[in-house]
Formats: sequence, structure tokens, C-alpha cells
Amino acid sequence: MKISTLSCVVKGKKSVDVVSQEINFDEQNQGQTLVQITRGGICGSDLHYYEHGKVGNFEIKHPMILGHEVIGKVVKTNSRTLFEGQKVAINPSKPCFNCKYCLSGETNQCETMRFFGSAMYNPHVDGGFTQYKVVDDTQCIPYPQEVSDDIMAFAEPLAVTIHAAKQGGDLQGKKVFISGVGPIGCLTVAAVKALGATEIICADISQRCLDLALEMGATKVLHAINSDFSDYLKHKGEFDVSFEASGHSSSVERCLLVTKAKGTVVQIGMGAPIPEFNMMTLIAKEINWKGSFRFVEEFNTAVEWLGSGKVNPLPLLSAVYSFEQLETALQQAGNKNEISKIQLTFA
Repeated sequence: MKISTLSCVVKGKKSVDVVSQEINFDEQNQGQTLVQITRGGICGSDLHYYEHGKVGNFEIKHPMILGHEVIGKVVKTNSRTLFEGQKVAINPSKPCFNCKYCLSGETNQCETMRFFGSAMYNPHVDGGFTQYKVVDDTQCIPYPQEVSDDIMAFAEPLAVTIHAAKQGGDLQGKKVFISGVGPIGCLTVAAVKALGATEIICADISQRCLDLALEMGATKVLHAINSDFSDYLKHKGEFDVSFEASGHSSSVERCLLVTKAKGTVVQIGMGAPIPEFNMMTLIAKEINWKGSFRFVEEFNTAVEWLGSGKVNPLPLLSAVYSFEQLETALQQAGNKNEISKIQLTFA
């Protein structure tokens, strides 16, 4: 069957549009499901494609549908575990399940990952900012029907932070530092708290973000420029685990300084290449500096936590726009002084 759908596409730098498209759904396909998208969250990568026409080296070569933080309702399926009208969070990852990483369970490192809304390949991989989308059955994660779209649209970014939190090891009873508390940093606060961290101290240059971090569960916040960090530099650092979520070189440097010897720094933030930092701090304190990229089974964990109320992301929701107001929504999402998370509604 053919379905007409309106889709949010990026064509290049500062060029987006809502266009009509036709998609095909094979009703005999035993592995795919047709979903009506209901809500989507705008991510930093969506903004980069809009503002710069690229993310890193992945440049827009032709129109591409944006979006990877999406939820929806099942329209048609042959799956025995899904039913029409069911609410589902959609996992935007589509690994190959055949490479050495997939076979070892590390699907986030898949050599040929096809992730929603990515210009990594040409043709690009279309995202989920569209009224209807055909996805694999395995990408549909059901959740309680009474849970609001506002909440469940946070599943993907929460999954990113749960994966990052697990990179820090066992957090039960640990003292944690988080540098940079935009939406990802704030969701990291919630994730490490849920995993048992007893002290969570955050730093940022924005008082608005620091206030949100407190709402998300931080025990104390410090202004990154104006506050005194000297108490956390004693004894070769005070924190068991630090999470760097800004991508700024000064933030990386601070994490290395305040993390205790033999402690762990988890790198979440992606920014410009770090020009320099004191590598001797990393070496002499024998710090374990770990990267964190996307998620594996943590997507299902995020859906479960949001569905049960274990994490409440709503302090981070700044506004909801119709998808037909795409450019206005993107412009608002780029206002970091006042905005945390913008969502688009599709139904």
C-alpha cells in the first residue's frame, strides 16, 4: 500500500521545508510495521544540520528527513507482539547484526549502522520527523498507553545518558560530578541518581541550566566561572566519577582535576577538537577516560523508566510546536539562553 505523508526535510544550511512524499508499506512483510508518528524531540544534531548543513564531516548532499527522537502509534503490522493503535517508542538504531561488534552485543558500534536522520551515507538515512514511517518490528518498543507523549518523547536522549552512566561503572553510593547541564547533562543527573549516586554536583555557565539540574536531582550546583572549586581539588580530586557533557576544553580540564586518582571521566559532550589540556593530570592520576556513544539495551531501559515514572523529564520541556512550524521550532531550539528541549507534534 502507498501512503502519503508530510515530512520535515533539511536541504542544506538554513534550508528546511515540510514536503509531501509517498512511502510504500508491504502488508505481507513479516518484519516491518507502519507507524503514525505522534511526537518528536529536536536534538543537537538536527540543529547542526539546519544551522551548518552538516554534522562533523557528514554534509547534506540531498534533501533528508530530520529527527531521531520519535514516538508513535502502530497503524499496520504483522507482528505477534504489536497491535494496531498501540503506542510505541521507536528505537532509531538499525544495526546490521552481522559485524563483529553486533555479534558481541555492542550494536552501538555497528560498522554499518543506519541511524535515523544521518547524512553519514549517500543516499542519506531519513529520520522520523514525518507523519508516517515504516520501521522494523524490533524498533518498536511498547509503553503504557496512559503515559503522555511529552514524557515518552524523551526516551532516546535518556537512553544516551543511561548508557553514559553505565560507562562510569557501579554508581551505588558514589560521588559524581557533571560538567555541562544542558538537556543531556540534566538527563545524566537523573540517570546517575536512579543508579544510586548519593552526591551529584553540577557545573555550568548558565544559571537557568543549573536550576534545572537541581530539579532533575542534583544535590549541589556551581557556576563554572564564578564558583570556588578549591575544595574539590584536595587529595588529588574528590569525585569517583565525572561526566563531561559540554565538549568544551576547559570543562574537560576541570573534570580531570576534580576526579580522584584512579577515578573515571566519562566523555559525553561533543564539540570542536580540544586544542590542548594538561595530559599529565590524566597520566599521573591514572584516570580512566572513557567515551560514551549512543546506547544498546538502554533504549528499552529508558522506555521502562519513563513509563514507570522513575525519571520525570518534564522540567526540560520548553515548548511544543506543530511539525508544520518546523523552521520556527528549530530557531527556538537554537536559543540556548532560554530553551532546553523543543518537541514537534505530528498528530
